[in-house]
Amino acid sequence: MEIPQLFKETRYGMPPADQILPNRNYLIGYSYLFRQPRWAMQVIDGEAQDVAVDREDCFRPDLRIPEMFRSTLADYRGSGYDRGHLVPSADRNSNRLENSETFLMSNMAPQHPDLNRKIWRMLEDKVRTIAIKEEIVEVYAISGPVFDIGQPFTKIGDDVVVPHEFFKSVLVEDSKGAIKIYSFIIPNTTNNETDFNKFATSVNYLEFRTGLELWNKLKGQTIEKLKKKVQRI
Repeated sequence: MEIPQLFKETRYGMPPADQILPNRNYLIGYSYLFRQPRWAMQVIDGEAQDVAVDREDCFRPDLRIPEMFRSTLADYRGSGYDRGHLVPSADRNSNRLENSETFLMSNMAPQHPDLNRKIWRMLEDKVRTIAIKEEIVEVYAISGPVFDIGQPFTKIGDDVVVPHEFFKSVLVEDSKGAIKIYSFIIPNTTNNETDFNKFATSVNYLEFRTGLELWNKLKGQTIEKLKKKVQRI
């Protein structure tokens, strides 16, 4: 028997994780090994962006995670890495409670400041502009770290592993039912690049690099072709 769909974010699929952490308007798949999200899923509501509250900035540990696997503020202190949101604060700003939840450490991963404050933020802004378009019905996004097993690993704090790259895959459905998927893998390094489309990739390659199956509830030849395509946003 198929398990009933409990979260709107999972309509088109949900990868596995050590612990699933549901929040009011986003979902985290947490990794005990890496001490950070394996992925974060959300539906980006263009209409909700008409109302905005002040950013809460209340970074705090997520007490739902067993203490031995939990990341804390101390892990990032003096590390040189930002506490990088996977679900952006600006995407969940229709009320204070939703915004506050994006500052849980379960939504954070170590991001190089050049990534977090520049090209990654630009990509997030671009996705929001798509969500407010009149012809767009829904925008789903999944983001997360990428770990390259062929490269050396760096850790900060108490065994929080620094990702080599970050990915974002964005599924856009318009009012006619047409679907497009935009996927990106961006290095977690010093980088002055501002054109995120240079890092566009296919869903298939993203799955290969991350070991995650994305949008797996979508079936058929049309979807298989779509997952092979590199689409620029």
